[in-house]
Amino acid sequence: MSNLMPRVRRRGFTLVELLVVIVVLAVLAAIVLPKFMDSSKRSKESALRSDLKLLRNAIGLFYTDTGAYPKTLSDLAATSAPAKGLDSSGNEVSINAADWHGPYLQEVPNDPISGSAFNYSTTAPNVGKVTSSATGNALDGTPYSSW
Repeated sequence: MSNLMPRVRRRGFTLVELLVVIVVLAVLAAIVLPKFMDSSKRSKESALRSDLKLLRNAIGLFYTDTGAYPKTLSDLAATSAPAKGLDSSGNEVSINAADWHGPYLQEVPNDPISGSAFNYSTTAPNVGKVTSSATGNALDGTPYSSW
C-alpha cells in the first residue's frame, strides 16, 4: 500500500543550522570580549591620571598664591590658611594668610589604583611632587610611580 497521505513539513531549524548560528556567535564573542576585559583597569588608570593632574594643579595654585608648597596634601583642602609651608629646599616657611586663596580642593582623593593616599614629597629636590602610591605597571608598561 502506498502512502497516499501528504507529507507534513515541520517548520523549524535543523541541527546544522543551529550549530552554524552558535559558531557565528562564538566568533563574534571572541572578537568583542577582549576589548572589554581591561575596561576596569583602564578606567582606574584614567582616574589616576585625572587625579594626579588635579593635585598638581592645586599644588601649583597654592605655590603661586603663597610662595610655598603645602606641608601635606591635606593643606590643599583646608578651610583656613595653614601657618607653615615648605620652600623648594624642604624647609618650613611662614605663610601669610592674606596670600592664601583656598581651599584649593574640596577633598584630597586617594589613589584609585592602590586605594591609599598619594605619595607627596617634602624633601629636596622633589618638594611638592605628587606621585601614585600604586606598585606595578600600567597597561602601557610604564610604572605607576613614574606618572
